[in-house]
Parts: sequence; structure tokens; C-alpha cells
Amino acid sequence: QVQLVESGGGSVPSGGSLRLSCTASGSKTHCAAWFRQAPGKEREGIAAIDEDGRIDYQAAVQGRFTISQDSTQNTRYLQMNNLKPEDTAVYYCAADLKCEPHLHTRYSGRYAYWGQGTQVTVSS
Repeated sequence: QVQLVESGGGSVPSGGSLRLSCTASGSKTHCAAWFRQAPGKEREGIAAIDEDGRIDYQAAVQGRFTISQDSTQNTRYLQMNNLKPEDTAVYYCAADLKCEPHLHTRYSGRYAYWGQGTQVTVSS
């Protein structure tokens, strides 16, 4: 029903910036989020956005990362500034056809569709 394709990962020095993109095709998605998983750690939700533009950030990225979407809600972005070595991880976008209000916006179970992941490496 929905395919998500991410792009924009790479390697940057500490303090650098990257912009990730996630393009959806198929059915229209109304909620989306970015997750990341570092080696040996659990996947964590870092930013979420819904169809009304409401946004939620994990405290560790608040003020450094910005999630946004285009007017069609087909493409979501994650602008990452002032990157730190601890931001090194595989980043995933996730989306769903509807926003379940009883599920936390950054809970992985809220999203049925996932991208393939893109590596972000920040060197010290």
C-alpha cells in the first residue's frame, strides 16, 4: 500500500548538518516519524509530525533537529544541525495511513510502513 524511500544520509564531522528525506508512494499517509537505531541500542523515535503539522521531538534532538513535510504530505524531511557523535545511527522514516490518537507519536507500533534506513555517521 505504501512505500517509503529515504535519502540524505552520510558522514559528517561533529557540528555538521544533514538533511534526510522520506518520499512516500502509494496510499496517502497522514502521520509520520523519524526513528534511529544505534549499534547495540534499541530503535528510538526522535521526531514525529501529523497531518495537522503537530510536531513532537525527543529531548535529545530538540533544538537541533527539525521535522517538516511538503504540502502534499508525500515527502517528509529531517533537518539535522549541530550533529554529535552520539547521533550516529541508522535513521528510518515511518508512516501510517491514519493517526491513532491513543498511541504516542514516537511509538514505533503506531506506524505500519517503514523505509529501508539510511546511515548517518558523525565523527568527533
